[in-house]
This record gives sequence, structure tokens and C-alpha cells, in this order.
Amino acid sequence: MMFFIEFWEAIRDFTETGGDVLLVIGFLIFMMWLLILERAIYFFIWHKKLKDETVANWHARKDKSSWNAEQIRQMLISRISLKLNENVVIIQALVALCPLLGLMGTVTGMIEVFDVMAISGSGNARSMASGVSKATVPTMAGMVGALSGVFASTWLTRIVKTERTHIEDALELERHG
Repeated sequence: MMFFIEFWEAIRDFTETGGDVLLVIGFLIFMMWLLILERAIYFFIWHKKLKDETVANWHARKDKSSWNAEQIRQMLISRISLKLNENVVIIQALVALCPLLGLMGTVTGMIEVFDVMAISGSGNARSMASGVSKATVPTMAGMVGALSGVFASTWLTRIVKTERTHIEDALELERHG
């Protein structure tokens, strides 16, 4: 129980250091990694079953050379591709949003710095420190989220491409002639 209290206090202190935008960035990163984890679980557990069923259905067909067979093959490949690409575009959009929200944190932090300067009438570093912190911490958090998401997104995209190629190879048409 004590661990959770200390953890919550650390989160609260970090949020106070970076401002309210940091909460939005944190939520965005959490959602992004939840979707990445969902995709990883799909690839490692559910995709193999779907792929095996699709290949078995294809090999059970007698006709693998007609125009109809080609259309059915394309449909099977498209179904698997749709399943593979599910949520990947959303993940990529969340990756793109991370640095933009970090930039928004920078702007709001700098507004706070200028407010302090306007009120105090000077460039007192101690009074501006909070605003500077609120300007830099969200930028750092947005960049860290974006970088981690870029690596995961690239990995997911590579897996999708590879798996699509594998399924295309597994569902070969028979050529007569």
C-alpha cells in the first residue's frame, strides 16, 4: 500500500513540474502503448491461428487456377491484411500527436514565464523557474513518447508487411499451361 502512495505522490510531483499538459501526454502515451500491446498479443497469439485456418481453407479447395479462385485468394489475403493493420494507423497518429502536445506544453509554460515577468516586472530567475520547467518537461515527455512509439510502430509495420508476404506465398495459384 505504501508503494502506491509513494508512486502516486511521485506522479503528482512530476505533473506539477510539467503542468496539466503532461497529464494529457501521459494519457496519450498510455493509450498508444495499450494499442501496441494489443497488436503484439494479436501477432503472437491470434494471428497464427487465423493464418493456419486460411491456408487450410485454401488448400482444401479443388479449384486454385480459375478467375474465381484468384478473387477468393485476394479476398482471403485482404481479410488477413485488414486484421494485421487494425489499430496501426491509430498508433501512428498517436505517435505524431506526442511531440505536438509537448510543443503545446512548451507554449503554455512560456506563457506562464511571461506572466511572471509581467507581474514581477523583472527577470527574476527564481520566480520564472516554474514556468521554464512547465515549458521543458512536456517537450521532453512528448519526445520520449514519440520516440518509443516510432520504434514500436516501425516494428509493427515491418511485421504486417512480412506476414502479408507470407500469406501471399502460402496461398499460391496453380498455373496450367
